[in-house]
Amino acid sequence: MILYIGNNIHSKTNNVTYMVTLSNLLKEEGFELLLTSSKKNQLLRMLDMLLSILKYRKKISYIFIDTYSTRNFYYALACSQLSRLFNLKYIPILHGGNLPSRLKSSSKMCKLIFKHSYRNIAPSNYLKDAFENKGYETTFIPNVLDINAYKFKIREKFIPSLLYVRAFDKIYNPQMAVSVLSELLIKHPSSKLCMVGPDKDGSLQECKNLAMSLGVSEFIEFKGLLSKTEWHKLSEEFDLFINTTNIDNTPVSILEAMALGLPVVSTDVGGIPYLIEDSVTGILVSSNDIQGMVNRIVKYLDAQKDLQYIAQNARKKVEYFDWNTVKQRWIDIL
Repeated sequence: MILYIGNNIHSKTNNVTYMVTLSNLLKEEGFELLLTSSKKNQLLRMLDMLLSILKYRKKISYIFIDTYSTRNFYYALACSQLSRLFNLKYIPILHGGNLPSRLKSSSKMCKLIFKHSYRNIAPSNYLKDAFENKGYETTFIPNVLDINAYKFKIREKFIPSLLYVRAFDKIYNPQMAVSVLSELLIKHPSSKLCMVGPDKDGSLQECKNLAMSLGVSEFIEFKGLLSKTEWHKLSEEFDLFINTTNIDNTPVSILEAMALGLPVVSTDVGGIPYLIEDSVTGILVSSNDIQGMVNRIVKYLDAQKDLQYIAQNARKKVEYFDWNTVKQRWIDIL
């Protein structure tokens, strides 16, 4: 049995997690998995995780631990050390785009977790390189997609209709998307922006306030959280996907946009340059470079064939993330 430790919370403000996606796919391959925890209170969640290890320790073959760089890092620390106490094989699955900074700021705690793990799994070569540079053996297994579930739309003509699909959280810098639209409207008065995602820290209201102060509210639609099916259908109404984050790893929403045929315009932070080759599988600009993003969008709107080229290359790139390609890597480890 595999005990999978991570965020298993189901609510209207949370989409299906990677934890659930991977677990379901592994179950289809014949593995038995137990997921924890669904507790909303952070202290109760940690206790539930630790109690699950205690309760099932004699049945567990492996423990997966979703590992992030902020508060959830301490879940990984506590669970990994309890796993060590019972000589259980645990596998940190590295998600946090800021984990390289955590390796520096919490080197002793990181050593306790990653030096004694059975495997460290990185969904990007960005994190793989960062961990191996610190002496931690790490295996690259990309995030998975069921590529056949993504309808690739061929766009004969691209217009300045922008789609943002990410939580409203300061680390994702959603205000930049509003500012980009404001500048883009000067050159393309027909521009529009749709923002999809739950509010995490009040950034949604900040975006609405900014839109009002810039006089662009009528050109922006705030959709809130949508299911994958809903936003995939919505994506057919838009021609460019923008990602404005300050910290990132390998976001699934970008993979999905690439699979759907939406050229991605993104900041070049964290693991993004490992995923997107500028002008080949997407368009990259510097962090918080509002005018740079606007200029690149304008440039490519004037070069329609280049956008078609990027969209086709991006789809080919993400086919590498299909479960039928990735699953053997998990099977080899387990």
